[in-house]
Amino acid sequence: MDQQKEILLRTKKLGVLLREARKIAGQSAAVCARAIGVPVERYEAYELGEEMPSLPEIEALAYFLNVPLAHFWDGARLSSYQQSRLEKLDRAMALRQRLIGALIRKFRQEAGLSLESMAERIDISAETLQRYELGETAVPLPVLEMIAEVCNHSVRDFYDRKGPFGVWMSQQESIQRFLELPPDMQNFIAQPINRPYLELAQRLSEMEVNKLRAIAEGLLEITL
Repeated sequence: MDQQKEILLRTKKLGVLLREARKIAGQSAAVCARAIGVPVERYEAYELGEEMPSLPEIEALAYFLNVPLAHFWDGARLSSYQQSRLEKLDRAMALRQRLIGALIRKFRQEAGLSLESMAERIDISAETLQRYELGETAVPLPVLEMIAEVCNHSVRDFYDRKGPFGVWMSQQESIQRFLELPPDMQNFIAQPINRPYLELAQRLSEMEVNKLRAIAEGLLEITL
């Protein structure tokens, strides 16, 4: 295959991947065009494989559409990936609904409230509250907030901790804390060569105070 045909083939493939990423993100061509600062006609030509976008434009689109940049090189089908995620979300949401119901029952019993008395306090029927506790009906967030308040809890006590949503939230919080560090510290952490120092710091942070004091005294004796 000559070079021109190879470029044409890659351009067409890139156009298909661009369109797929945009569709999955639920964005219009006009919005994507505005995001990278090109006329909508030009962006549409990118998706049709009639024109070739630049690397900065692809980087901007990957950022805007929240897809891995490598998607545009390796051609991994986002649709199948997205379908897999949707199936996992369906299962996770059903499980979360049951877990929230179990927590409602636990908090209610700890507060010494009967099903009827708690239902009366939040102005719903006892039958509805029972369906919530059994995980048969999803609890509207404002109602869950009232339930938490009546039981002397916070809605945060119902947050997912170990499931996919909880893991994702924990990762986002970790990323945010990392971004709040000074740039030189971020750079130090990001260097693989510094991993042993980070692991040592982690082990030291988990030690008891007396053990840390003994280590510190031992180091002082060596250096003096």
